[in-house]
Amino acid sequence: DRGGARDGGRAAGRDAQGRQRGAARSEGRTTRSAAAPGQRRRGTDPARRVAFDVLRTVAEGDAYANLVLPPLLRERGLTGRDAGFATELTYGTLRLRGRYDAVVELAAARPAARIDGPVLDVLRLGVHQVLGMRVPAHAAVSETVGLAREVTGAGPAQFVNAVLRAVAREPWDVWEQRIGDAADPDGSDPVARLATVGSHPVWVVRALREALVGNDRGVDEIAALLDADNAAPLVTLVARPGLATVEELGATADAAAGPLSPTAVVLPGGDPASLPAVREARAGVQDDGSQLVALALGAAPLDGPDERWLDLCAGPGGKAALLAALASSRGARLVANEVQPHRARLVRQSLHAVPADAVEEVRTGDGRTVGTDEPASYDRVMVDAPCTGLGALRRRPESRWRRTPADVATLGTLQRELLGSALRAVRVGGVVAYVTCSPHLAETRLVVKDALRAAAKSGVDVETLDAAAVVRDVARRDVDLPDRTDVQLWPHVHGTDAMHLTLLRRTS
Repeated sequence: DRGGARDGGRAAGRDAQGRQRGAARSEGRTTRSAAAPGQRRRGTDPARRVAFDVLRTVAEGDAYANLVLPPLLRERGLTGRDAGFATELTYGTLRLRGRYDAVVELAAARPAARIDGPVLDVLRLGVHQVLGMRVPAHAAVSETVGLAREVTGAGPAQFVNAVLRAVAREPWDVWEQRIGDAADPDGSDPVARLATVGSHPVWVVRALREALVGNDRGVDEIAALLDADNAAPLVTLVARPGLATVEELGATADAAAGPLSPTAVVLPGGDPASLPAVREARAGVQDDGSQLVALALGAAPLDGPDERWLDLCAGPGGKAALLAALASSRGARLVANEVQPHRARLVRQSLHAVPADAVEEVRTGDGRTVGTDEPASYDRVMVDAPCTGLGALRRRPESRWRRTPADVATLGTLQRELLGSALRAVRVGGVVAYVTCSPHLAETRLVVKDALRAAAKSGVDVETLDAAAVVRDVARRDVDLPDRTDVQLWPHVHGTDAMHLTLLRRTS
């Protein structure tokens, strides 16, 4: 049945593509390129082809660009400026897909959903070059039409040519007004305008607005937050304590200290794997906020011994490696638990440079059962819970187009179960860090509230620690935080992913 469905889907796709090409030929008869046939670009350059191939892999294979692009660049032999161009073209197009679809719909006078997938991806790449990059319009149109001929055929290429020429006639500020007016024609739905111009789904914009207000920030910050999500993040490295130093990592030209974490170094660009410390797992690529919440767990005050730590959801291993390095310096040891075997393998790779006596075990198991299987067994527990990733949209831009409100409810159940397990697994006097890379209130404060209520009913009493005070103590500079005990970081305020941190200490 699945095979038949695939065959049927392919046939339907071919039919749709045929209809699209027919329409494109029809439009093409009146919108042909002014260039003579022998002068028209027959293909495109390798960088644009790489960007297109990544977009199709992301769309068809449910893949993540950050996992697809680097090996493809190596496979195609792209380095230096070509690799940089392909990277910006890929990520910029993914981040601003919603904005560019709105532009395409007006320029093509048809819904984006009615344009064949590969043709639409070509158009998105072209619009990003015209409106979002410093590529001359004539070059952007010519190269993108060449790409269309190469990957979709001559008929769709004529359609692409017509649409991109229409786009190139107006600057971005004109298109910004046009797509905003189309989204909110009577001025009654500013969120719809923000979502279209800011290239986020409407439900995500509403959730982020609520998160700002719920964390004592102004709702007027939403535009800056969306802009920060759409900005390319710099590469941030972590110098794992006792294994590498920020001075070693910062020896690269133009490297700078991270915005908050004392273990962070920001690189201007390049391949982090070229650094010996990264290749040897003495350092790693890790967001500044992710480092900060792990350091905060290590610095949180507890009562009693400090010998056995647990990372309950350890994959892919960045926080586990930082925690293990901290544990090693104190004579403690870490247990890293991960439910997915392939992610457990990544954890082992991340822990490669950590002294063996600091890593008790890397194991594959369901974190929801640890509290029952090993009650009151750990001094410090990290719960880096699976979440929607709405706080890391600048790094994984495709996530905003994949997630739905239903995911919040599904993940919320899992998050509550994992936090409840951690509160049972920690001993009396020990500390649990609840962490997500989402600011959504239903994944942060509401999860903690429900988990504490459930723990109390089962006889586990917990107190909330002042995580903000701990974060201020470990950060390398003053941190702009509201007067609250939990911590919510923001890309537009702190220059980090939107990490949430709550610190809890078990009292009975």
